[in-house]
Amino acid sequence: MATKTVRIASLGAFLTLASMLAVDVLAAESGTLEEVVVTARKREEAFRDVPVTINVFTEKAIEAAGILRPADYVHMVPNMNLVETQNAGNAFVVIRGISQARNSEPSVAVLIDGVAQTNPAQFNQELYDIQQIEVLKGPQGGLYGRNAIGGAILYTTRPPSDKFEGSVTLGYGNESSYTARGDISGPITDTLKYRASVAYYDTEGFLENEFLDQKADPVQNIAGRVRLLWEPNEVFTGDLRATYSHLQTRALYFVIPRADEANPFSIVSDANNTSTPITLDNPGINDRDLWNVALKLDFNVGGGTLTSISSYDDTEEVLTGDAFDFRPAPVSFFQTLIGVDLNQSQWLSVQAYSQELRFTSPTSGRLRWIAGAYYVHTDRFISTGNMVDTGAGVFPVHEQPRLTGNNPNATFLADSQKQDAWSVFADAIFEITDKLELDAALRYDEDRRENTTETPQAFIPQPPNPPTNAPTVFTGDVRTQTWSEPQPKVTLRYKPVDNITLYADYGRGFRSGGFNQTGVGTVARTSVPPVLGVNDLFDAEVADTYEVGFKGRFLDQRLDLATALFYTQSTNGYFFVFLPANSTQNLGNLDADYKGGELELTAHVTDHFDIYASYGYTDSKITDMEDRTVVGNEAPLVSRYTANAGFEYRQPLSAGLNLTLRADYRMIGETWWEPYNVTSRDPIDLLDARIGLGSDKWTATLWSKNLTDEDYNQEFSPGGFLFKALPRQYGLEFTYRF
Repeated sequence: MATKTVRIASLGAFLTLASMLAVDVLAAESGTLEEVVVTARKREEAFRDVPVTINVFTEKAIEAAGILRPADYVHMVPNMNLVETQNAGNAFVVIRGISQARNSEPSVAVLIDGVAQTNPAQFNQELYDIQQIEVLKGPQGGLYGRNAIGGAILYTTRPPSDKFEGSVTLGYGNESSYTARGDISGPITDTLKYRASVAYYDTEGFLENEFLDQKADPVQNIAGRVRLLWEPNEVFTGDLRATYSHLQTRALYFVIPRADEANPFSIVSDANNTSTPITLDNPGINDRDLWNVALKLDFNVGGGTLTSISSYDDTEEVLTGDAFDFRPAPVSFFQTLIGVDLNQSQWLSVQAYSQELRFTSPTSGRLRWIAGAYYVHTDRFISTGNMVDTGAGVFPVHEQPRLTGNNPNATFLADSQKQDAWSVFADAIFEITDKLELDAALRYDEDRRENTTETPQAFIPQPPNPPTNAPTVFTGDVRTQTWSEPQPKVTLRYKPVDNITLYADYGRGFRSGGFNQTGVGTVARTSVPPVLGVNDLFDAEVADTYEVGFKGRFLDQRLDLATALFYTQSTNGYFFVFLPANSTQNLGNLDADYKGGELELTAHVTDHFDIYASYGYTDSKITDMEDRTVVGNEAPLVSRYTANAGFEYRQPLSAGLNLTLRADYRMIGETWWEPYNVTSRDPIDLLDARIGLGSDKWTATLWSKNLTDEDYNQEFSPGGFLFKALPRQYGLEFTYRF
């Protein structure tokens, strides 16, 4: 308690001093904050005029902060966290308490150049050649549909240029980490332009596997994007984008502490344990391939713009490694319990195509509106299994179990799923007076899923003493479920003067339910003790949010202040349960309330010095679950507060050179992980720093993430699982622009 008090007191002192410094210096200095244009309401508007709580990272800010992956900007957003765990496709966005889990629908809608990502396994990837990132908080379902229950993240890539240009970046960091990024752009004809960009990253890894005397987390990733922009006249624009990413890394390097190392049954649930080493005897693999092709067509038909967005996605990911409890075979849990050790494999394959049509009215006039429809079809296959560890390594298993040879399957579950989801939506903005505006949006989403059991009959768990001799679940069994929900949003904006925006809104968010793998309900019910709330199906979540907010720009456009308060009632939110008997990752449902707010300050103190500070608070309470002993507990994955502070100092030198110093500090408050609140992680402090020297043509940057080498766990998962966070990273990058 004393440590938490000191942290909060220190943050309060920083915010007070920062505000005093900003007010004192700004009154005497010149220059203004950058004017930022956002597309939060699917049209270009000034950031300070939009009645939505938004955090924006412009191209300049992305470069200055060294944003290369989602975690880099999430760590700078109050009341937002990213939990990276298990494998590349598992990264959970937690925003204002609305969380995510393995194999679940996302908590935020993610769009790249207006095209929605269809699979949460796509989210955690390299960010390169990005022009702007917008993080919208609160339910955005009125415009962005299902899964925008906690908000939306909008990426805008850099567009093709009118003249030939490009850049190359090369870097080297600790643990033999190499980076290379490049982009090139220019005209092909008077009406056709192109842009091509690529990113490469390779590292030996940062976390030590003490048993194998090697790194547990090596990474090799290559990604590329090609974009063509055709503007033959003022009536038509065609925008074609193709993206590919290939990742090779490892997964499942969990740690499960024991009270007595000689006793595999003495598992300790402690989210703050960082002393237990990684000791895998099967390092495994984690390979992921992502493909996307998207085509956007805009037609100025008179009286507005008709937009068509078509997209195709292909995701394949396989991961293998040790199974519970992630120790060498001679001392492992299952070796002690049943005489053999186990390892595991999971295969995920998802293909999706989507189509959106919308009409956008002109931006002039007192009434502005958007109306449209959206459809997405998804084919998904997932298999999960435990294999007998014969000491020959670990082998990936795809559509069928291994029945002979090394590592035969002991358990195996497989399901295929077809999904058809559609929606219709409309948004109207009416200027009641010059100062008062009403924004009303409504979207209806329907999601139908058909799940087919692909598990061979011999591997399907059956309940004890079934009512008849026939199996209750069988190979080829088809389950169907449809979820639907209207998502209204109503916002009232008031601008008493040009530089102040006040707003209040109500919005509903919705994300679909889904199917756990066939048979896990039986495993959960027959576990000792039984696991309540986990069935073969988990339900859709609906969240109603009420919010009031304020944005203001003061002191001759040099100081931005913003604050917002929110209250959310969530029904059928997700919680996660791992069943070691068959290595399955399962979801159940719970109800919870969330309330809190954010306070943010950004100041252009001098022409060379900028500062920012923010604080976010979220109070969560579980209000209902099948196991009612958890009512009143904190909701899963929620941090009580987050705090951010940072500065950027720029000093012109001789011969056109500029020196830049930047620091970004992040405090994450006490964090709970599962409904029973067995353990919580203590607050953590993270510091990133960058020193850059360069000119208009080149820049050399010395950087560090987690500069103070904070030792903590990224995740605690029920069953005692810990996933270690990365230690200090540092390196040098050189960029040349032409």
